[in-house]
Amino acid sequence: MISGFDRVVIPLIFLGLHFEAVGAHEVEGLRLWSGPESTRVVVDLSSPTSHRIFKLDNPFRVVIDLTDMTFPQGADLPEGRGFVARVRTGAQPRGLLRVVLDVNQPVDPQSFLLEPNDIYGHRLVVDLSPAGGAPTVKRTPMVDRGSRRPVVIAIDAGHGGDDPGATGTRGVREKDVVLGIARKLAEEVELQNGMRSVLTRDGDYYLPLRERMDRAREAQADLFVSIHADAYRNASAKGATVYVLSDRGAADEAALRLADRENASDLVGGVSLAGRDQLLARVLLDLSQNAAISASSTVGERVIERLDSVATIRKSRVQRAPFLVLKSPDIPSILIETAYISNPKEESALRTSGYQRSLARAIRDGLVDYFRDNPPPDSYLAAHPPPAQRNPIHHVISRGETLSEIAQHYNVTLSALKRFNPRAGDTIRIGQVLTIPNT
Repeated sequence: MISGFDRVVIPLIFLGLHFEAVGAHEVEGLRLWSGPESTRVVVDLSSPTSHRIFKLDNPFRVVIDLTDMTFPQGADLPEGRGFVARVRTGAQPRGLLRVVLDVNQPVDPQSFLLEPNDIYGHRLVVDLSPAGGAPTVKRTPMVDRGSRRPVVIAIDAGHGGDDPGATGTRGVREKDVVLGIARKLAEEVELQNGMRSVLTRDGDYYLPLRERMDRAREAQADLFVSIHADAYRNASAKGATVYVLSDRGAADEAALRLADRENASDLVGGVSLAGRDQLLARVLLDLSQNAAISASSTVGERVIERLDSVATIRKSRVQRAPFLVLKSPDIPSILIETAYISNPKEESALRTSGYQRSLARAIRDGLVDYFRDNPPPDSYLAAHPPPAQRNPIHHVISRGETLSEIAQHYNVTLSALKRFNPRAGDTIRIGQVLTIPNT
C-alpha cells in the first residue's frame, strides 16, 4: 500500500476526460518494455478513464493516478526493467488508483490512451525517456575502409515491444522473426567492404514509425530497409513482396511537410524548406521525393531478383503502398514482406536461423547489386566497385555424398560451405538442400 503522497504533487500531465462513475473498473494488467533509450509502461484497462501523471524527487518517482480504477487483489506486478526499478500500486481517496514507478534516474514521462484492437483492450501507455536526453542510433561496429565513406544502410525491424505484429498459427510473432532477420542483415552488410549497417531497433521494444525514419536520417543513411512478415486470413497465401512509396503516400507527406515547412528541420536535397515560397518548396520536395521513389523502385527490383533464389516471390514486380516508414523525401526506402507468417510452412521456415540468414544474404546481395551500379560519388564503392556475383547455387544431397566431396566439386572450402549452411553441421541427409557460396 502507498500513502503520504498527497502533500507533494507537481502536475505535469492531466487529461480532462470524464466518464460516468458507475462503480470502479479494473486494471487488467501492467506491462513493461525496455529499449536502449526509453522504457514503455502499458496499463491494460477494462474501460477508458482519465489519468494524471507527475514526478517526484528524492528518490526519483513517476506517479500515475487513475480515476475510478481498482487493482485486483493479489495480482502480480511486473519486475523492474529499463529505467523502472520497481512498480507499486495503492488505493487513494476519491476512488483513485495510484501507480508508482520507482525510477533509477530522472525521466520525462509522456502518455496517451489507445483504443482496443484485435489483441489488446483499452490501454494507457506511458513512455519514459531520460530527462533532457537525446535518442541515439544503434550502430554495428564500424570497420576502417579508407578515407572514402561507406554506404550506410538503415535496417528497420518492424513492430516490437507491445506491438507484436502478426502471429502465426504456431504462435510465432512477427516482431521476433523480423528482428532476427534484421540483425542478420546488419551482419551481412558489415561483411561487405564499403558498406555499414544501422539498426533502428536492436531489441524487443516499441519504436514510433516517424522515429524510425528520423534515426535513419540521423545516421545519414543512403537507404532505408524495413523488414516485415505478411499475414492473411487465407493460410495458403505465401511469398515475399517488396514495396516502395505510392504516389498517394508521397502526396500526403508532401502536404504535411509543406504545411509545417516554417518549423521543419528536415533537409530536402540539402536545402531547408523553411522560409521558402510555397511553389518553390513544393517543387523542391517533389524533385527529392520523385528521385527517392525512383531509386527505391530500382533497389526493390534488385532485391526481388535475389530473393527469388531463396524464397517464393508473391509479386514479381515492386509494389506501391502508402506505408508511413517509406515517406522520407530524401532517403530511398523499401519495405520487404519476407513471407506469410499466417502460412504454416512459411511460419516454420521463418522461425529458423538458417532461413533468416538466407533471406538476409539475398537482401544484402540485392543491395550490393544496386550500389555497384549506383554508388554515391564520395563512397568507397564508387572507387572500389564490388565484383558482380551470380545468384547462389542450390545442391540437393544424394545418397553417398559427403560435405567435403560437395565442397571439392564446387571448388569452395569446407568451412565456407558450413558457414553458408549453419543447419548442416557434420551430419547431412538425402534430399537436404545446400546453398553453395559464390566463388
